[in-house]
Amino acid sequence: MRIVLPLLAVSALVCACTTTREDGAPQVQTAAEANRESLEGAVKAPLRDLNVLRTKVPPILLESLADPYARPRLPGCAGLIAAILPLEEALGPDYDLHRGEGDIAAQGRSAALGMVAGFASDAIPFRSWVRRLTGAERRDSLVQDAITAGGVRRAYLKGLGEAKGCKPPATPSHELAGSEVPTADPKPKFPTRAPTEPERPPARRPTYPTR
Repeated sequence: MRIVLPLLAVSALVCACTTTREDGAPQVQTAAEANRESLEGAVKAPLRDLNVLRTKVPPILLESLADPYARPRLPGCAGLIAAILPLEEALGPDYDLHRGEGDIAAQGRSAALGMVAGFASDAIPFRSWVRRLTGAERRDSLVQDAITAGGVRRAYLKGLGEAKGCKPPATPSHELAGSEVPTADPKPKFPTRAPTEPERPPARRPTYPTR
């Protein structure tokens, strides 16, 4: 065991490579999302823990991480659009648009792939320490921070666009105006209890003598 762990760490540092989404989409994804993308992605979960596979972070998100509130390089609405479109490509749809929850089959498939990824990662002894030694934990934090910074920058640029009277995508679409506020304690979508049998009506007493 003392020999295996250092070898794993060295191999992770030497053979590390960046990866993108398997479906070819440009949106960046976290390690958890990559584990749930497909069966192949779930099986490769240990390689992410060893930092052999690293999520590729688009340069636009790294720039946002450096300074999310940097003034746009080009003036006017055209400059804002030029700054926002790469963020849209890297992050996917913004929160100002309607989002579907997805069907139940897709949610079940994602949960099942997450379990497969968990079982595969459990094969690594001292997984939490391995993730620290190989830099996988720092990489995941970098990806998440870059996604957050990109979202903050996109919101900042759209705020500037709204102040200038620009049109989407240089300003929020306001499609969600008047939407119902979600509750803090949503009800489960599926029944959590087995259905109870209906109560039987009490037996009626005979109105005539039985003896």
